[in-house]
Amino acid sequence: MHAHQRTHHARTHPYPRPRHHGTLVGGATALVAALLATGCDSAPGVTSGAADDSAFSTVRFELGPRGGIQVSGASRDAVAPAGAHPASAGRAHAFERPDGRLLVVLRHWSGPGAERASRGRVPRLPPLDEAAVETAFLVDTANWVRADLDGHPLQWLRRDTIRIDTTNVSAGDTTRLTLSAPHGGRDGRPTPPAGNRSCEGMDDWATREAVLPEVEAGAPLADVLARLRKQCLDVQYASLPGNARPGTVERVLVPLVGRRDALAAVPPGGSVELPGRTAGSTVLVDPRRPATMVVAR
Repeated sequence: MHAHQRTHHARTHPYPRPRHHGTLVGGATALVAALLATGCDSAPGVTSGAADDSAFSTVRFELGPRGGIQVSGASRDAVAPAGAHPASAGRAHAFERPDGRLLVVLRHWSGPGAERASRGRVPRLPPLDEAAVETAFLVDTANWVRADLDGHPLQWLRRDTIRIDTTNVSAGDTTRLTLSAPHGGRDGRPTPPAGNRSCEGMDDWATREAVLPEVEAGAPLADVLARLRKQCLDVQYASLPGNARPGTVERVLVPLVGRRDALAAVPPGGSVELPGRTAGSTVLVDPRRPATMVVAR
């Protein structure tokens, strides 16, 4: 494993460094840094609670579709800002992740507070020409931690990267990512995922073929992640209400080459199956855009 380890979760392969980086979004990096340093919770955007324990215990990130990120928990001091960048055309930004740190990347639309103004109305997705924003944090956990999304366990992480996408949740909705350390000897399964040598040395800039895996609503997270890793797909998490049992996979969205809205859903959404976009189909994917694993709330 290299410094940017593959994950069995949220991100299974490091994203390539773009040839042309976008500018920072509205001074978000400075705001995140100032609020984490001061613990201020009165400014819009990112707020945080107090830290009262030197050993890593718990950190919670809360955000809506328009950001408004809050960082709280006993180990808030273990969190440091890592910047904010546009995810143009849905392509993930290549954040630096130093050895020994956990990288948390939260994807949302720009403009914190916009969802509050639209509560009670039918939520509208931003136009396709509006770039999402990725806001990142480095977390010094020192050891294994468990990641939970809206109260449901995802996986154990260490020196890794996890991505959460909130761009499709309803206005006013809140997504919660919690990182917690083992307690009382509880260690879960803190072992790294098996490496996939077939994915090593691949050209990160080149489009490539992938076979859509068989996915059923209600499937266990670990099983689906293993299937996605075999296809060398990077993965981010999203949490939405669905028909599957809470905490299981509702569906997987695989980005295809082309427009940002070119996706293949497994299982297909609705009752209409699109030819060439069902399990077993071979599709052309853009490796710079992560696949999304939707977890049922």
